[in-house]
Amino acid sequence: MKSAPRKPRPPGARDPLFNSSVAKAFAVLASFGGERRTLSLAELARAAAMSVSSAQRCVHTLVRLGYLRRDPQLRRWVLTPRALSLSAAYLSGHALLEQATTHLIDLNQASGESVSLSEPDGTDMVFIARFPSLKRFYIHMPVGRRLPMYCTASGRAYLAALPLAAAQRLLRRSALLPLTPMTLTDREQIWKRVQAARACGYAWSDQECYRGDLTLAAPVLGEDGTPLAVVNVSAPTSRWTLAELRAKLAPLLLQTARAAAGAHTPRPRRR
Repeated sequence: MKSAPRKPRPPGARDPLFNSSVAKAFAVLASFGGERRTLSLAELARAAAMSVSSAQRCVHTLVRLGYLRRDPQLRRWVLTPRALSLSAAYLSGHALLEQATTHLIDLNQASGESVSLSEPDGTDMVFIARFPSLKRFYIHMPVGRRLPMYCTASGRAYLAALPLAAAQRLLRRSALLPLTPMTLTDREQIWKRVQAARACGYAWSDQECYRGDLTLAAPVLGEDGTPLAVVNVSAPTSRWTLAELRAKLAPLLLQTARAAAGAHTPRPRRR
């Protein structure tokens, strides 16, 4: 007789220093985003997986701290601009971002298309910089946007730069969902794309995350070869084919990723 599968332990289980109140507050803040610009107390409780009374205490505290406010017309809760202070604190003084920005702008101007820098977080890539195309481009990609690794060029470029075992572990942890009709969800096919990216130094995605969006991405490597971040260039199918994008912009992309890595390398001290 097979034993019942074990339920995953909640975060902080058997950790005497873990503060569940702090975790609940962040769960409430994380409930917002995308189409969830405003939320009722009951919706916050469901999204944060807590009781209404716990959600009410968290909301009250976050209002007092200035991170939430109640919209008087909608009678629902919304984030305030103070919530951006957390991301601003992270980006302020970010050494790689500061030193790579010039190279990202150069790629943006040379390609005429949107250029971004992203970092890994779990099985997602998080955008920490974005330089949009001056031409018409309908996809809004704000700083802080999270996209899954398995179906994005940035994610595959990051996976390709990892040791094989580490990349396979991340891919196994990923929930492979079809975001568009073009999204690859077969693990073996995705792994083939990762291996192809490993071979040529950059990855690509053909409308797998957004319809009409073509993307190339290359990793920014540290001194020891560890991927630190990923540079990507995105262009619409109305102006490019994937073959054209790879032929014309891949060399510029690789040059930018190498330049960003070189700019981040600490200079030796003069004696």
